[in-house]
Amino acid sequence: MKPLLALACLLVLAACGSAGPPPPDWKTDSTDFIGRYQKYALRGDNTLAERYFKQAVAATGGAGRVGETARLWLVRCATRRAMLIDDACAEYADLARVAPDAADDAYYRFVTLRWEGLDASLLPGQHQALLRATPARRPEIVSKVSDPLARLLDASLLVMRGDADAGTLAVATETASSQGWRQPLLTYLKLRQKQAAAQGDADELARLDRRIQLVEQSLFPAPK
Repeated sequence: MKPLLALACLLVLAACGSAGPPPPDWKTDSTDFIGRYQKYALRGDNTLAERYFKQAVAATGGAGRVGETARLWLVRCATRRAMLIDDACAEYADLARVAPDAADDAYYRFVTLRWEGLDASLLPGQHQALLRATPARRPEIVSKVSDPLARLLDASLLVMRGDADAGTLAVATETASSQGWRQPLLTYLKLRQKQAAAQGDADELARLDRRIQLVEQSLFPAPK
């Protein structure tokens, strides 16, 4: 399974690689569209990302599936928070009142930093170690997460909680860079730029400035 689709397959539809009869069209369509949403959102192509997200919601909504539609909003929220966008997951929460689910609620609490009393066993496996670790060990845990998007999300949640260290920022930066995820990469490079400026590290500032220029040229190409 491609890493980018892992979150969608795990949380939304549970149809990827399943045995038995083929899933209905609304499931396969929604899985495809939400994966495309994640791909283009992380690359910073927001217009295309939003188009695919609307198609994903149309697929589950057209089937009258409240729970699955809620999970699409939850995947969107988690993806945005992985990019350090402070999404409150309000659309998910509104739909979840109609179709509550314990695992969905646990993941919602996880991505919105409501960790007090949260049962780690209800979370997807790649996030359980982070929640179970002591605050001091959480930055170390992030680097060991195998799935790139889960790793980026864990790092971003630590940043939002104020628990990240320099290593967390480095892991998130290189995770985004290795995957070509320009949107979070630019955000993390700028965070590290501020850190280097505060430390008076001129050599690191020069390296970061050049990387930022390259990403910005890719994200915002000059008009012809």
